Amino acid sequence: MAAMANEFDFFSRRCVWVNGPIIVGAGPSGLAVAACLKEHGVPSVILERADCIASLWQKRTYDRLKLHLPKQFCQLPKFPFPEDFPEYPSKKQFIEYLESYAKRFEVSPLFNQAVQSARYDETCGLWRVRTVGTGADAGNRSHEVEYIGRWLVAATGENAEKVVPELDGLRDFGGDVTHVCDYKSGEAFRGKRVLVVGCGNSGMEISLDLCDHNAFPAMVVRDSVHVLPREVLGKSVFELAVLLMNWLPLWLVDKIMLVLAWLTLGNVEKYGLRRPSMGPLELKNTQGRTPVLDVGALAKVRSGDIKVVPGIKRFFPAKVELVDGQVLDVDSVIFATGYRSNVPQWLQGCDFFSKDGYPETPFPNGWKGDCGLYAVGFTRRGLAGASADAVRTAEDIAKIWKEELRPAKRSFACHRRCISQI
Repeated sequence: MAAMANEFDFFSRRCVWVNGPIIVGAGPSGLAVAACLKEHGVPSVILERADCIASLWQKRTYDRLKLHLPKQFCQLPKFPFPEDFPEYPSKKQFIEYLESYAKRFEVSPLFNQAVQSARYDETCGLWRVRTVGTGADAGNRSHEVEYIGRWLVAATGENAEKVVPELDGLRDFGGDVTHVCDYKSGEAFRGKRVLVVGCGNSGMEISLDLCDHNAFPAMVVRDSVHVLPREVLGKSVFELAVLLMNWLPLWLVDKIMLVLAWLTLGNVEKYGLRRPSMGPLELKNTQGRTPVLDVGALAKVRSGDIKVVPGIKRFFPAKVELVDGQVLDVDSVIFATGYRSNVPQWLQGCDFFSKDGYPETPFPNGWKGDCGLYAVGFTRRGLAGASADAVRTAEDIAKIWKEELRPAKRSFACHRRCISQI
């Protein structure tokens, strides 16, 4: 690749100098950064542990998934969605869009490269990123590589690892237990009593899909949740909120959203869907909790096809006891309990990220750290937030690249100095 030069072997680990940023993650965030850098004439290398781009979308999402927001709020920088795509593109269409994006900007990630550690070497002023192969030769030390470069971009995102809570008695349950990342369709659960743990967008949509395949879902709603209509009079609620935010304070926009929700959906609390005291936009901005945009599940809740139940006390063989004393017969359990960042597992010697894997500095200033470290896709604001981070990151790196570093001279000098320290 043009961005690499001067490879050499050091015992069993191959070291590679990267003449540009090292980007960890080939999801939408990583692709967007690489594309924006390329537009500025800055080369980069993307390291991806899977064997494809956007592995979350390609391998860990359910079949019926569509973008929950209109496409104009989900497009990556410098490349709009095709005009013939619907307002809410399907999973397949979004993957096609990402593949077209990578092709358009000639972004070619290095696949099957799982980052084990990334640390800043103060001696030579460079980042050292160690990977191991995840393909057929995974675990073979001869396939360990250390990438060395001036900048590091963490782009693994907010959804890198699944979250599965530890619940009393689950090991004795005996039935099928899975996470939503492994769920594809309700066809496999036809006729079964399924406990869906979680009531976010995934939990609601999975429960709806189960109903459509003649399963019998019970959805665990432990905490309060905002349920909003996806559209009002054919207009996206999210788009309306963005428009109102240009003129009104956040608290007032929240009030308007809740009034529209009540007029459109009615009183959802009588179905066990208790609303938080904080408004939906304020809750999203302060705690990252996304409101549920209803795509049909609420009608199934009203009809009783989706049973809303409180928190879980413990599991028994083929049964679950709830905190209110109910005992349900259950064949399968699906955890729609979300994902988390995995940055703390591999980023070493750095306090830019907190223990929960998000930048310590809140939005909108959490995209840049010290020593050439950047974070893209950790804003809790979806693809729009990731795109904004990508643009800022690329502009910042390009400014240094063009005005200060004189890449050819700098790369040769730093490479020699770093080799002497290995």
